[in-house]
Amino acid sequence: MENKDIQFDPKELFTAVAMLEKERGVSAEYLFSQITKAIEIAVSKNYGSEKVTFVIDKDKQIFEAYLQKQVMDDVFDNNLEISLEKAREINPSVEIGDFVNVKMDTMALGRIGVNAARNVIRQGINEGEKGQLMLEFKNKIGELVTATVENVNPHNGNVAVKIGKSTAYLHLNEQVKGDTFKEGDLIKVYISDVQRKEKGNTPKIFISRTHPEFVKRMFETEVPEIYDGTVEIKSVSREAGSRTKIAVYSKDKQVDAIGACIGTRGTRVSTIVDELNGEKIDIIEYDENPQKFIAAALAPATVIKVQVAGDGSKVCRVTVPDSQLSLAIGNKGQNVRLAARLTGWKIDIRPESGFFGEEDDGKFIDEILPPKKETDAYLDGMENEKQDKVAGNTETVEKEETAETTENTETVEKEEVTEDNDIFAEEEFSESEE
Repeated sequence: MENKDIQFDPKELFTAVAMLEKERGVSAEYLFSQITKAIEIAVSKNYGSEKVTFVIDKDKQIFEAYLQKQVMDDVFDNNLEISLEKAREINPSVEIGDFVNVKMDTMALGRIGVNAARNVIRQGINEGEKGQLMLEFKNKIGELVTATVENVNPHNGNVAVKIGKSTAYLHLNEQVKGDTFKEGDLIKVYISDVQRKEKGNTPKIFISRTHPEFVKRMFETEVPEIYDGTVEIKSVSREAGSRTKIAVYSKDKQVDAIGACIGTRGTRVSTIVDELNGEKIDIIEYDENPQKFIAAALAPATVIKVQVAGDGSKVCRVTVPDSQLSLAIGNKGQNVRLAARLTGWKIDIRPESGFFGEEDDGKFIDEILPPKKETDAYLDGMENEKQDKVAGNTETVEKEETAETTENTETVEKEEVTEDNDIFAEEEFSESEE
């Protein structure tokens, strides 16, 4: 009985929508679309008709709903039908069988629009907020943002952070080794993705501090020359918490790309290193000449010679002093692995003598790991297989060089040449073979 006294006041509706738009950031258009859907559903249930049209004018604060009825000689259902006499009061030219839109009175619209639609409207508002959140963070994908730590899960190490009005989770595997957080800390995170699997679900924000782009964005923040485009970051390779190599290039010959990144007395790079808990950073000068670029990428090792494959594939053989072999390869192959990812070249390292001492046997790196296989678990799983293959490659190289030294006119047997050695053009490596 109380429902019959409910009146529909458009002015109150427009006031409420304006407040929601201002406070929650949900557009008025979206809210009105949800309200009209709610009324359509309620009309369908109460009147048995889905044919409802609306007139909405925000400026004049007009909100009217019209129910479509068919003109009939004899009216059996007032919800769906209207007499010719009443229909012609709305439209004088209608005939039997035509349809007219009958304005719903404020009492009828009040019962439906206020009661039946209330929960649906509330859900629509929540959905609108989620949609706005999705749109907001989709525009931030690939950006570095400052977040506030809300709490740290003591069981799994995951960190809940607040970004604006939204909460995201920095998982343990996305944290840099040595990261320690407490409630209220301001930390920098990289937004790698935003996903919403199903309608109604809150968008999930993926954040990281281990992503290679995190370091790139840090340099853009700390180095004005990168931000304004004078210095360009060509590529980044990273094993988070351990080492990063970054290749930079200056478009202005008077600007030193490496010097700009390091800063006066190392202030710029040291800020980034501090943020990464002491992670080593090698700043490499990019060069369009692949030999020079590869040699630089293997820093801190000294490179004697870089020879590229003659078949046009991005494969090269690098010669280093015997004493620099371990340094060039790095701990568990890290240095050459990062150099290969930085340059995009497969790097085959060998000592100047052409032979591997006992202490280096099994460390020969003749292939680059597949992209995106950067975890320690993957490397550990490949270790035994790589050592067996490496030992075979080393033995084959030694046989090949011995045969070439004693008999210059003879060709090494095919079964004694590895697949990697076979792809190098002879003219490219004639100097080495001598």
